[in-house]
Amino acid sequence: MRRGELTVGEVFANAARAVPRATAVALGDATLTFGHLEAGAGAAACALADLGVGPGHVVAVWSGTSLDVVPLFAGLARAGAVYAPMGAGLRSDDARALLEAARPSLLVVDAEHEDAGHALASASGVPLATLTGLAALASGRAEAPRRPGPGASLADGARHTARPGPPAPFVGEDDPHVIFFTSGSTGRPKGVVLSHRVNVLRTHPGALLERRGAMVCPYPLFHMGAWTIALQQWQARAGVVLLERADAPGIVNAVARHGATRLNAIPAVWRRVIDAVAGEGATGTSGATAGPTSLATLRFADTGTSATPVELLEAIAAAAPAAQIRVFYGSTEAGSVAALAHQDIGRKPGSCGVPVSGVEARLSGAGELLVRSPALFDGYYGDDAATAEAFDDGWYRTGDLAEMDDEGYLTIVGRVRDVIRTGGETLSPSEVEAVLATHHAVADVAVVGIPDPTWGEVVCAVVVVVPGAAVPTTEELRAHGQARLAAFKLPRRVAAVDAIPRTPATRQVMRRLLVERLG
Repeated sequence: MRRGELTVGEVFANAARAVPRATAVALGDATLTFGHLEAGAGAAACALADLGVGPGHVVAVWSGTSLDVVPLFAGLARAGAVYAPMGAGLRSDDARALLEAARPSLLVVDAEHEDAGHALASASGVPLATLTGLAALASGRAEAPRRPGPGASLADGARHTARPGPPAPFVGEDDPHVIFFTSGSTGRPKGVVLSHRVNVLRTHPGALLERRGAMVCPYPLFHMGAWTIALQQWQARAGVVLLERADAPGIVNAVARHGATRLNAIPAVWRRVIDAVAGEGATGTSGATAGPTSLATLRFADTGTSATPVELLEAIAAAAPAAQIRVFYGSTEAGSVAALAHQDIGRKPGSCGVPVSGVEARLSGAGELLVRSPALFDGYYGDDAATAEAFDDGWYRTGDLAEMDDEGYLTIVGRVRDVIRTGGETLSPSEVEAVLATHHAVADVAVVGIPDPTWGEVVCAVVVVVPGAAVPTTEELRAHGQARLAAFKLPRRVAAVDAIPRTPATRQVMRRLLVERLG
């Protein structure tokens, strides 16, 4: 590393020098200090080198949330190799598609995925290692990574002196650090490449470190959010609490147990957390219980990624009375783009706030939100065409339609390709709205897609009824529209509301907010 280079490996080394005995990560009853984590990173890097993995090599990791993944993540950063996580719940076909897109030099699996991993690696011609095999190799107890004896653990090995290894290779800040795969609009995996510099910039806490406290992370380790939260904590020399099963009582129990000061969760998870806190003594799959004071230690309660109703934000504020409530908007490609501060929750309903520090935002002629910052992704892995399409003269095209008010506050109002995909078919909501609006009982209508495991999305008609009229049934609306619309475009669900949420400036339907409320 040259002087002044921003690399993720240095995040771990810096924290280990400063606070070696401080807890870096906790999972259940197990913990790793920053000293343990740095030692584990070195041991993992040595094991990877023994397997021929070095700078620029992609390593796919198929695992659930495990403490062993953390020193592996740190070891890959030290080795200059690229971390490419795979979702623990992937089906075999999806896992194969992702592996083909990643083209890794090595596939690492946990015990749960070992049999499926062997089949996948054999079919793809990719070398396979297990987390326990890497641990055994790192400690010098085994010569090969395949099926070592039971009990080996990278996390356990990190607590002991690891065997010495070769000098760390040079790792530059512009080198790729991770590849996070997203499905995109086509369903084909698209690998979002983030460099060391980008990940350090996205998670830097500022020059003056203040007491931060623990942060509970409900995201799985294949998700960008998990590692963004973790790196934010580690750069601030504070701990992150991982969860094997992120049910609501388990989340609030973790907050209470660790005296956590920070919690970030998507709106749907926050709803379940609020319900768990309200139902004192509620028990989840983790066996944990939640009570009305479980969130008392929180100082920051964050949410985002989808439209967040004001009533949910108010419920969070009531459940965590000492916390600042914040709404964030961003993406894997852009990182954090905008934030709505606590004091603006009531006066800017539906907004996702103003651009965060270092981010420039503007609207295209068609209303698409374009952003530019030093923390943008480096492109889609192995897909120059998709990368070129994602940028407009250096500005990242978010694909979101937005409005910006006279104070610079952004509101996401829809997608550039605002379509519903149901049963393999694609339809325009506005086309369906135009037909349903002619029904005698409908005063106003919006059509949205509600996520569904069978159909992908189901068409839902959200109606405001004419005063004195009855809410039309699904069958009535389908009959009304069948002469003008194909069958797949007709609603399968009807919901009645007092008013359709629309943007003040252009009166566009706030579809994301509607879906969030109906979910």
